[in-house]
Amino acid sequence: MTFFQDEKHLYKCLGGLFEKVRRDAMIGPKLATAALVIRFLYEEPEGQITIDLKTPPGDGTFFSTFYGKNDLEADVVMSMKADVGHRFWFGKVNLVAALTRRQIVAKGPIPKILKLLPAIQPTYAMYPEILKELGEDKILLA
Repeated sequence: MTFFQDEKHLYKCLGGLFEKVRRDAMIGPKLATAALVIRFLYEEPEGQITIDLKTPPGDGTFFSTFYGKNDLEADVVMSMKADVGHRFWFGKVNLVAALTRRQIVAKGPIPKILKLLPAIQPTYAMYPEILKELGEDKILLA
């Protein structure tokens, strides 16, 4: 099953999550301590989301998010099908298992990424709520 209709839909849904997280006073600062630039490369549909945890914008947010191609040099690149990313943010994909099975291919300092897993735990509950707010109930996982 393909959850996202196209790149725009991918950015709407996953972007909705990232935009909320970057303003979240509990999660944002924990992620920012990693001081990494993380690029998510998606396929089916194709898309690219880059999270800059190195340079906080200082506008009440803890990191910057870029949608589409950009010139930032990524410390970590995580490649996957968009559906894997969607299921991950529901807490339905074990990152270590997905890396082992190559459902997610990662390049860069993977131990630093694994250390972020406890910080992102609350996003698993946030994501379905954000999808509901966006009127995207049809792509909620059963």
